[in-house]
Amino acid sequence: MAPFLSHVNSTTVGINLGITRQPEILVKPALPPPNTDRFLYLSNLDNQSAVRVHIPVIQFYRYNPSKKTEDPVKTIREALSKALVHYFPFAGRLRDADNGKLQVECNGEGVLFVEADAPHVSLKDFGDLICPPIPCMDELLYQPYGSQTITNSPLLIIQVTRLRCGGFIFALRSNHCMSDAIGILQFLKAIAEMARGESRPSIPPVWNREILRPRTNAHTLKYAHHALHRTDDENTQQHVKEEMQDVSVLFGSEEIAALKRQVGGKYCSTFEVLSACMWRSRSKALNIPAEQDARLVFPIDIRSRLQPPLPCGYYGNAITTACAVARAGDLIERPLSFAVKLINDAKRIVDDSYVRAEIDMMEVKRPAPPNMVGSFAVSDNTKVGFAKLDFGWGKSEYGGVAVGALPGVSCSIPVGNTSSGIQKILFPICLPTAAIQTFQQELSYAVYECHQSLQRVEV
Repeated sequence: MAPFLSHVNSTTVGINLGITRQPEILVKPALPPPNTDRFLYLSNLDNQSAVRVHIPVIQFYRYNPSKKTEDPVKTIREALSKALVHYFPFAGRLRDADNGKLQVECNGEGVLFVEADAPHVSLKDFGDLICPPIPCMDELLYQPYGSQTITNSPLLIIQVTRLRCGGFIFALRSNHCMSDAIGILQFLKAIAEMARGESRPSIPPVWNREILRPRTNAHTLKYAHHALHRTDDENTQQHVKEEMQDVSVLFGSEEIAALKRQVGGKYCSTFEVLSACMWRSRSKALNIPAEQDARLVFPIDIRSRLQPPLPCGYYGNAITTACAVARAGDLIERPLSFAVKLINDAKRIVDDSYVRAEIDMMEVKRPAPPNMVGSFAVSDNTKVGFAKLDFGWGKSEYGGVAVGALPGVSCSIPVGNTSSGIQKILFPICLPTAAIQTFQQELSYAVYECHQSLQRVEV
C-alpha cells in the first residue's frame, strides 16, 4: 500500500468553461464606515516580505433545490456590502508608508466583484475529487491588468460563477498583508452569515494591529531561526533551473494511520507525520548532499501562544515561521520518528518571547525573503475550515486554496469531505521532472515499511 501520486497539471485538464463575464463593479460598504483614522497601522507580521502576495481561494457548491428562486450572485454581492460595514478596511487600499512599510488607507473604494456564467459546464465536469491545482483559474477568477500590485489595487477580488447544473463557484483573491488564512476565513464567514439573513457577524472583528507593535528597546532573537538565515550555497538551487512539474500526493486514512502508529500516534499530529514523510522523500529525491542542512519551514498560528492571547476576532496576520533543520544524511537515514521530533521541537519553542523577539528583529532589520536554500516550506490547511463555508446553499464540495504548490512550497489540504469527516489529505508538490520517480519510490517505501513493521508487531 502506498500514497496515491498523480501527475496533475492545470494546462492539461480538458475543461473549456466558455465563461461569460459581466463588467466588474466595486462593492462598497452598505453604510458609511465609523469615524476612524483614515490610515491604519499594519504590524510587522503584516509587513513581512513573505506575505506580500495574493492568495487565491475557491469554493464549489452544488445545486440546492430549496434555493431554486435565489440568485447566488445577487445574494453574495449584497451580503458582501453588508459585511464590509464591519470589515471596512477591506474596502480600502494599501499605501506605502515610512521605513519600507505599508499602511491601509480607508478610502472606501470597494472590493472588486465580478458576475459570471458557465452555461455549458456542470460541477460533475470537474471530476469526482475536486482538488488543486484547479483548472482554468484564469476564467474562474478575474484579475484585471494592474491588479497584481500589492499597493494601490483592490485588496479583494471576488468572482461568482453560475454553473449549468444550478451550482456555482465562489472564487476569491485576497491580499495576504491584510489577513492570514484564519483572518480571511473569519471575513468570509461574516459574508456567509449575512447571506443567510443574519444582521451582524457572530464574531465581532478586531483590527487592533498595534497589539503587535515592537517593544521600545529592540531585542535580539534568541533562537536559531534558520528560516530567516540566508546563504549563498548555489548547489541546492540547481533544481529551480530544471523542468518542474506539479504532482499531488493523496494520503488516505489507512496510510495516515499506519504512519502515525509507527512513530507513536499520541505524540504527533497528522500534519507532523505527513510533513516529515514528504520532507524526507523530497530531500532524497533532490539528492541533497548528506552533509548539507535540509530545512522544513512552516507557519504557526500565534493567537493562543502570546501572553495574553490575541483577542477573539483578530483578523490580521498572526503567524510566525518555525523551522526544523537536520543534516540531509541524518534526515534520510534515520527513522521517520527523528523527523517528526524535529518538527515537534520546532513548534514547541514558539512562545510569546519567540514571537516578540521576531517582531523586534523585523523593526531593527527589515528581513529579506525567508531563506529557501535547501528548504521545503509546508502550510497546514487541514484545520482552517474553508470547506464548511455556507452561503445558504450548504457546505462546499471543495473549499480552500486554488494553487497547492510552488517550487519549494506545498500545503496539506483536506479533500473528500463526508458526514464522517475528512477522509483524505492532499499534498501538492512541485518537483523537477527527473526527481518524481525517486520521490514516489521513497514515499511508497516509507508507507510499506510502516505496514511491515506493524505486521511484525502483530505477529
